[in-house]
Amino acid sequence: MTAVLGRSSVPVSPLGLGTAPLGNLYRVVPEPDVTATIDQAWESGIRFFDTAPHYGLGLAERRLGAALAGRPRAEYTISTKVGRLLVPDPDGASRRDDEGFDVPADLRRVWDFSADGVRRSLEGSLERLGLDRIDLVLIHDPDDHWAEAAGQAYPALHELRAQGVIGAIGAGMNQTAMLTRFVVETEVDAVLVAGRYTLLDPSAADDLLPACAERGVSVLAAGVFNSGLLATDNPPADATYDYQPAPATVRERAAAIGAVCRRHGVPLPAAAIAFAGARPEVASVLLGARAAAEVAANAAAAETRIPDALWQDLTNEGLLPPPPGGQESHFPAL
Repeated sequence: MTAVLGRSSVPVSPLGLGTAPLGNLYRVVPEPDVTATIDQAWESGIRFFDTAPHYGLGLAERRLGAALAGRPRAEYTISTKVGRLLVPDPDGASRRDDEGFDVPADLRRVWDFSADGVRRSLEGSLERLGLDRIDLVLIHDPDDHWAEAAGQAYPALHELRAQGVIGAIGAGMNQTAMLTRFVVETEVDAVLVAGRYTLLDPSAADDLLPACAERGVSVLAAGVFNSGLLATDNPPADATYDYQPAPATVRERAAAIGAVCRRHGVPLPAAAIAFAGARPEVASVLLGARAAAEVAANAAAAETRIPDALWQDLTNEGLLPPPPGGQESHFPAL
């Protein structure tokens, strides 16, 4: 089952593969593991792949393009992002990147949401991916750049979409307020929201999801494990929440949710995926992975049927707000 993004004709599979880990996020991923990860995603029915120049200073884009080369182009959807230009920095070749990716710092990121920056960024992404078109382009993390992002990057993408150069446009962020502005004030097709519609933080339901429902904008739900805390049945003491050590109160809440899941025989990660995927505004749930086994486990979790009573128990115990219209269906099978 696939969904189409907003008013576009760009399809996405119910599960998408996020490629930040394949850009050596936190640690090196050997090339064979990269290929195996993407091969497993394909075998699992995943046809939506999200990347960005930011991920490993272009490494994730290069690896994704190489791993998909030879597959029928019409059978998969690629999204990448604009807002950070990669500029050569020869002096950094002896250093490692300081933004979390284990790669040489021979390039540096320069914020640029200008129309020219958008076009230059896309040219670079196409070259790294080895493609002649990108299906979905997202304005990436414009938190401190609203005026330029809305006034220059968005119009440039709007024009490229009108010309048929790209299929769909949107924005991707870790917050909902500015994404909601994009939905209300522009004609984006989709928004990628990371970590704000999860079992631990369903705040996107307060503003972003209703706006998307009203405007016909699709949601791509990322970070549904909140960077690790919901990724296992028994969250460890050193689990992360939004890329930081999880506070004790948040760990306790995750453990309580996990206990309810166990009562119903449901893995916690399966419930986390299902929670995000059950909203009609959500077209795809994006899950990052660095190994084939992780992809296979996520795909299996996504097919787990979630009993209605689990959502009711979470609500009754104050662990979830009452879901609008109920969340009775399990995540669609791949």
